[in-house]
Amino acid sequence: MHPPVDPCDAVSSTTKKNRGRVDIIRQTAHRGGKTVTVVTGFTGIGLAEKERLAKEMQRACGAGGTVKEGRIEIQGDQREAVARILTEAGFRPVFAGG
Repeated sequence: MHPPVDPCDAVSSTTKKNRGRVDIIRQTAHRGGKTVTVVTGFTGIGLAEKERLAKEMQRACGAGGTVKEGRIEIQGDQREAVARILTEAGFRPVFAGG
């Protein structure tokens, strides 16, 4: 027999799994010809969590990065690695733009 399932657990795990869509964009304009991966569209998370995600992305990519104006910027074309980290964190990454 299966143990009883608490409905509150099901709701919290579902909420954690789908934390919304975020856009991953590769930019080179106005950056001296250097490529930067930008993650935008976060809803419902604060600056501290964005900084934690940025640190995790920097470590995984071996690149520098920052959080500016609510966006995460990682140096270089790191879209695949960034998408993997965001998926693991419960976001739905979408490649947008260039």
